[in-house]
Amino acid sequence: MKKIHALTIAAPMVVAAAAYAGSGSVHWGYEGHAGPEHWGKLAKEFGTCDSGTQQSPVNIDQSITAELARISFNYQPAPIKVVNNGHTVQMNYSGDSSITIGSKTYKLAQFHFHSPSENKIGGKPFDMEVHLVHKNDAGELAVVGVMMQAGAENSALAPLWQALPKEVNKEQALSAQLNAADLLPAQRQFYHFKGSLTTPPCTEGVDWFVMKDPISLSAAQVEKFVSLVGHNARPVQAGNNRFILSTAN
Repeated sequence: MKKIHALTIAAPMVVAAAAYAGSGSVHWGYEGHAGPEHWGKLAKEFGTCDSGTQQSPVNIDQSITAELARISFNYQPAPIKVVNNGHTVQMNYSGDSSITIGSKTYKLAQFHFHSPSENKIGGKPFDMEVHLVHKNDAGELAVVGVMMQAGAENSALAPLWQALPKEVNKEQALSAQLNAADLLPAQRQFYHFKGSLTTPPCTEGVDWFVMKDPISLSAAQVEKFVSLVGHNARPVQAGNNRFILSTAN
């Protein structure tokens, strides 16, 4: 992967306000007339899916090495409520788990999964991707993306996968607590870029942090998710001359 090492800059941690909004009663999906290429025309409030200039996901094929503020992960074991919303399986997280980046702290609200990965690295999609969605008191969003590669079984996912719900829009509590830190790679190097929600209404102003290293899960775990949800990845979007910044190795 090509990187521009001669330019080292301080990355601003200013995030435009964004609301993690639902899509109401408008039907959208990942194929056919309700697929991603049509989202912007399905409803007026989805217009940013077409007109936005900082849309996600992206293909990370070039990056600029920068002096980025590191992410301090302050995750704790917490009760989880799981819901199949018809587009993904979402784990709603309670408690006070958070991340701190520079002077800003974002509380972990939920995490959910995509297969294949939505973001790509060097043009390569991974088998899955988990998005950990955080929000601060100003309503600003920070999403941590972790690539997931088929290999060894992921023991942290086992209790979640046992409870994957078939019924749509029925939230249920898991009997076991989970520490979201178990979904992070051992090395915390990342790429950073400005982007959007990857589902309608495609709201922009989201700070994205994509971990460089993947975590593993078994092929059977991938297959179980896909058999329940199907493939749910929005295609990569135009870079539009955005900088993708990279922590130094």
